[in-house]
Amino acid sequence: MDPRSAYVHIPFCHRRCFYCDFPVVPLGDRADGASSGSVAAYLDLLHREIATSPGGPPLATVYLGGGTPSMLSSVQVAGILQALERRFGLTPGAELSLELDPASFDQARLAGYLAAGINRVSLGGQSFDDGVLLDLGRRHRGADLREAAGWLGLAQRRGDLVSWSLDLIQGLPSQNVAHWDGQLSAALALEPPHLSVYDLSIEPGTVFERRLERGELALPPEDLAADLMDLTWARLTAAGYGHYEVSNYALPGHASRHNRVYWSGAGWWGFGMGATGAPRGRRRAHPRTRAGYEEALAVRAQEPAGAEEGMPFDERLMVGLRCREGVNLERLARQENLKLSQLEGLRQRLAAYERRGLLRIEGPRWRLADPEGLALSNGVLREMLAWWQDVEPLPAPAL
Repeated sequence: MDPRSAYVHIPFCHRRCFYCDFPVVPLGDRADGASSGSVAAYLDLLHREIATSPGGPPLATVYLGGGTPSMLSSVQVAGILQALERRFGLTPGAELSLELDPASFDQARLAGYLAAGINRVSLGGQSFDDGVLLDLGRRHRGADLREAAGWLGLAQRRGDLVSWSLDLIQGLPSQNVAHWDGQLSAALALEPPHLSVYDLSIEPGTVFERRLERGELALPPEDLAADLMDLTWARLTAAGYGHYEVSNYALPGHASRHNRVYWSGAGWWGFGMGATGAPRGRRRAHPRTRAGYEEALAVRAQEPAGAEEGMPFDERLMVGLRCREGVNLERLARQENLKLSQLEGLRQRLAAYERRGLLRIEGPRWRLADPEGLALSNGVLREMLAWWQDVEPLPAPAL
C-alpha cells in the first residue's frame, strides 16, 4: 500500500544537546535559519527530493522534525508543505505537525506557522528546572517553556491550533521522585492535550556518554527509574490521559495520528538528511551528513528498483508491543512464513511474564499490561529477540 504519511527532517539546531545523537547541524546560538545560506542550500536539496519522489496518494499526516524546525521561517515551512501538496496532495483535515523549541519562536512566529497550515505542534520542553536544562545543554529556561506553552494553549482555545504536545525527559541524573512529581505538576498545570515522556537514553558519541565514562553522570538506579515511570502513569491517567504507547499519553481525541503510523507498521515517506522512511513497507535511511545526502540524491535515479530493505520481523514486534493494543503475533508469523507451533517456544520463554500478568495473550493478540508490562517492554523484547535468533523461517513456497 502506498504511504499516506511523510516525515521531513530539518537538521539545523542552534547547538547540540548533551544527550542528542540525531543527525543535526549546529549553526550557533545567534543563527537565523531564514537568512542562512546553509539552510537555503539544504532546502533546495529537500525540494528536489520531494519533487522527484515517486509520488502517491494524498498525505493524511506530515511531521516536520529535527533538529529544530522552528529555526525556519513561516515562509520556508509553507514552502515545504506546498511542495508536498504539489507532489502528493493533502487530505482534508490532514494532521500537519511541527516541532518547536521554546527558545526559537514567539507569538508572531507561531501565527506565521499556523497561517502556513501547521495545525499540530510538538513542544520540546524536556524540563521546567533551569539547572536541569543547563545540564542538558538546552538554550531555553523554565520561564521560556511556560510562556511558549501558554501561547500554544491560547492558539488551541481560539481554534487556530488543533492540538499540541509537550515533551519531557524522566530518569535524569540525580533525579528523585519528589523532583519528578513537581515536574509532572508543572506540566499538568499547562493542560497540554498530549504528553510524550521519554526515558533518558545514553547514546554513543554524546556528551553524556563521555561524562558517564568519566564517572560524572549519576543516573538513577533501575528501581528508582521504575518508580518514576509508575508515578508518571498514575499522575497522567488520573488526570484523564490515555496511555496509548510506552512513552505517549493523550487526552481523548489527541493521540498523534502520525506517530501511530510508525507503531502500526504502516509505510511512510522520509525526506531529508538522516530521515528514515518505509515506503510500501520497505525501510530506507538517508545518509546522516549533508554531503552524503546530496550525493545520495544525485545517484538515486541509478539505483535498482527494490533497493530498500523490508521492515524486519523483530522491528515489527517492537513497534507493535510498544502500543497499548499490542500486536497480532499470529498474523506476523504468517507474514514471516513461520509455523504457529513455533510461537509456543516464545510463549514458554515468556511464561514468567505471563504468569505475573505482565504479558497478556488473548487469542492471536499479544500485549503488555499497562502500566507494569509496558514499563518492562525492553526486557520482554530482549527475550523475543533472543528467541528470534534461534528461529528459522520455513522456505518460501515455490511459485
